[in-house]
Amino acid sequence: MRLGSITTNLLNLPPVEGLRLLRELGISDIEVACGGFFDDRAYGDPQRLLSDPEELARWRERLANAEIAISAIAVHGAPLSPHADLAQSHTRDYILACRLAEAVGVTRLTLLAGLPEANPGDSEPTWLVAADPESNADRWNWQWEERVLPYWRKHAPIAEQHGCRLCLEMAPSDFAHNPRGLLMLRAELGPVIGCNFDPSHLWWQGIDPLAALRHLGPAVYHAHAKDIEIRPEAAINGTLDARSPAAPEQRAWNFRTAGYGHDEEFWASYINTLQEIGYDDVLSIEHEDVTVSGDQGLRDAVSFLTPLIAAANQTRPG
Repeated sequence: MRLGSITTNLLNLPPVEGLRLLRELGISDIEVACGGFFDDRAYGDPQRLLSDPEELARWRERLANAEIAISAIAVHGAPLSPHADLAQSHTRDYILACRLAEAVGVTRLTLLAGLPEANPGDSEPTWLVAADPESNADRWNWQWEERVLPYWRKHAPIAEQHGCRLCLEMAPSDFAHNPRGLLMLRAELGPVIGCNFDPSHLWWQGIDPLAALRHLGPAVYHAHAKDIEIRPEAAINGTLDARSPAAPEQRAWNFRTAGYGHDEEFWASYINTLQEIGYDDVLSIEHEDVTVSGDQGLRDAVSFLTPLIAAANQTRPG
């Protein structure tokens, strides 16, 4: 197991400085955020790189000189949005990411499955999380049969044609927000569909991340290190909370830097369980903790995780 970082942790630093920081911290891999919701593409712009072979060569040389490999191309977006312009834009980003991945020998895309509307003609995506009213079941089936599955039947083969596997992140406001939704797609489309496993999105749903890891097994293709803190209010109002993360003191739970929500015992078990299911690869740090800057959060996460990974690597079988 080794540490990586998604490039969104570094957006307050120019790429040269960001890559230098990664090497100083002992990070070997980056997850290049370059499509969908990731508007800042300073660390890699697929359209620019693919349209200019010389620029692509210079980009690859910068990474090689920094001794940084690419673990995945990140293109988290809203491909199923009922807003046609947004869905089309994010689909174009997805196709460009597939092309860039093939051009540089990367085999993993990290992304979201997406979330459609609940009825034909609706103007907003709808996350259905309850069986009441009874019509929700019909809406959920319609989303699956008419929007989610047809889209990915058409677009997953594009990834396969470019030698890529799709690492879906189980996140809120997404159809595949839990293992069941993700494995439904995998059952229909095959091993092109896998998981970008991020425990932070599971805790607040009441899912045991370690049990979910064992359930997913070989479907885990990429992994994140991101923590959450569940605050006392959750005992009164629960963890369904639509208030802004920009005001963390008002929320029932918040994203935190690894180690600031759950202790060494959990994170050591997380790393060990990843290895047990056959994933002995990159653990990519993602920072969404609004209480600390991205680069400081990255430093703190590395300091916390490095000895845990070292211990796991010393004791793993073989």
